[in-house]
Amino acid sequence: MVRRVSIFGATGSIGQSTIDLIRRNRDAYQIVALTGGQNIDRLARDAIDLNAQAAVTSDPARLEDLRAAVSGHQIDVSAGADALITAAQRPADWVMSAIVGAAGLAPGIEALKHGTTLALANKESLVTAGPLLMAEARAHGARILPVDSEHSAVFQALVGEDIAAVEKVIITASGGAFRDWSLDRIATATPEQAATHPNWDMGQRITIDSASMFNKALELIETKEFFGIDPAQIDVLVHPQSLVHALVGFRDGAVMAHLGAPDMRHAIGYALHWPDRRDLPVERIDLARIGQLQFAAPDDTRFPALRLARDVMDTGGLSGAIFNAAKEAALDDFIARRIAFLDMARVVEQVLTDLSGDRRLINAAFTLDNVANADQIARVKAHEVAARLNG
Repeated sequence: MVRRVSIFGATGSIGQSTIDLIRRNRDAYQIVALTGGQNIDRLARDAIDLNAQAAVTSDPARLEDLRAAVSGHQIDVSAGADALITAAQRPADWVMSAIVGAAGLAPGIEALKHGTTLALANKESLVTAGPLLMAEARAHGARILPVDSEHSAVFQALVGEDIAAVEKVIITASGGAFRDWSLDRIATATPEQAATHPNWDMGQRITIDSASMFNKALELIETKEFFGIDPAQIDVLVHPQSLVHALVGFRDGAVMAHLGAPDMRHAIGYALHWPDRRDLPVERIDLARIGQLQFAAPDDTRFPALRLARDVMDTGGLSGAIFNAAKEAALDDFIARRIAFLDMARVVEQVLTDLSGDRRLINAAFTLDNVANADQIARVKAHEVAARLNG
C-alpha cells in the first residue's frame, strides 16, 4: 500500500535524511507536500524528483523563484505561513515535522487535526505548547512519534513497558563543540566555532544550541511533555561518543539503554516504518572496537541552560514558549555577533525573570494565539536585554 507523505522542513538535515530513506524505496510513497525556506534549488529539485504534489517556501519573497524552478512540472507552488497551513491540510498518512523553531508548531497542529501520524522532529512544538499538541492528537485520533534521537530511544525502550514502572529517564548529550573548553575560552567563542559539532551533522542553529546545551534544555522539557514524566525523574548525562542515546531505569533496578550510531536516519526510519522495524542504511556499532563508553555529569556553571529548563518546568504554563522564544532571539543576536556566546544564557534568564511575574501571561490558556503572544513578547524582551548587554 502506497503511503502519502509530507515533509515540513524538507531542505534541512532531518528533511534530507527523510528523503534519503524514501528514495531507497520510492515506490512505497506518494509525496504530498515538501516545504522549505531559502534553499529553493534543493526544494525544487526534490519536489521534481519525487513528483511531489506541492512545494512550499516559507519566504513569500521567493515564490517566483520557486515557481520558475519547477516550471514545466505539475507541482502546486505557494509561499508564506498560511501556505504552510494549507499544505498541512492536504491529506497525508505520515507527516515529518522538521521545521526549526516555533514556526513548526502551527503546521504540526494542523496536520494532527486530520488524524495524521506526526513524526515530530520539531522539539519546539512540545516546549512551547506541549499540552495543546498532545490534546489535539487525542481529540483527532492522531499519533505523534518522536524523532529526536533521545526521545525515539526512550520511546523504543518503553515498548511493552508500563510507564508507571519507570523510575528514571536519562537523556544523553554529546557536550557539543565546547565540552572540553574552559569557561574563559567559551566566553570568546565565535559563531563559526559553535557551529562545528564533533559527532552529528546538523544545521547551524541546532549545532550552536548543542554547544550551549540549549538543545538539551529543550529536550528536557520535551521529555516531560511527551512522556508525562515528573521533571525530578529526568536527568542528563554527557556522553561524548553519542552512541547511547537514552536510558530508562525501572523500579526493579533494571536499566534499558538504547545504543546506535550517531545517524538521524535511525530515529527517522523507526518513525517512518513504525510499528515495524525495517533495514536501515546506518552503521552498526562494534562495542569490542569501541572498548569503553564515557559518561559525566553536565557542568551547570558552563552550561546554565539545563538549570533554566528546570525552572521552566517548575513554573509551567506558557513559560516554555517564553523560554524558547528568548532562546531563539538570543541565538539570532549571537549569530549576528551582537552578543557573546555566554550572553545567550544571560539573556534567556533575564527574560524569564522579567516575565515570570506576569501571571496573566504565564497562566493563559494553551491556544495558538496565546502561545504566539507569549512568543512575541519574549522575543522583544530578549532583544532589549541583548542590546543592554551589548551597550
